[in-house]
Amino acid sequence: MEWTKFWTILSTNGIILDVEQIEIFKRYQKELIYWNEKINLISRQDENNILDRHFIHSLSILKYVDIPQKARCVDIGTGGGFPGLALKIARPDIYMFLLDSIKKKIKTTEMFAQHTGLKNINCIHNRVENICNQKKYIKYFDIIFSRAVAKTDIIIDWAIPIIKDNGKFIFLKGGNLNEEISKAKAKYKYLNFDVIDINILGCEQIKLDEKKIIIAYK
Repeated sequence: MEWTKFWTILSTNGIILDVEQIEIFKRYQKELIYWNEKINLISRQDENNILDRHFIHSLSILKYVDIPQKARCVDIGTGGGFPGLALKIARPDIYMFLLDSIKKKIKTTEMFAQHTGLKNINCIHNRVENICNQKKYIKYFDIIFSRAVAKTDIIIDWAIPIIKDNGKFIFLKGGNLNEEISKAKAKYKYLNFDVIDINILGCEQIKLDEKKIIIAYK
């Protein structure tokens, strides 16, 4: 995908990036490809499809979810920075914590984050269960993101202590999620669950891959 098409698709779907943000994404793509040969941050087969399968997929959240100004957010199992770093580039006002238990991944993603030049990005090498044991993070986050890390109920189990009472869990997933959502609803009866089929005009691949957004909230 060419960058002009990338920008056009996002604009068509109400996700507006300026020239500086596009330049940051260009650098991010180049560094991701370079380091992926050494660390395996994404599938090698995806290296030619970073703009749609990773950048647009991550940014699709902005089409469907209202993220408050200056929201405190954490991306659990961020890997190469998805969706957290991509969202931070598009929404520089938010406070983004990128969390991963694999040291070499989070160190590389921290480098990516530093090269964006953006403020209020924190990269943490740890497991979310350990973060939940730190008093300063209890009921700290407005939004908890995660992309294809674990089952919905498991991530909520891990992270429920660190989300605010009025906060939201936002998960990127794919395929048939009926059984997974039913299990989460049974375990967390006090939460509401919305499942959104992602439809990005001009980017058919996301629809073909049956990508979805799960939102859990009180």
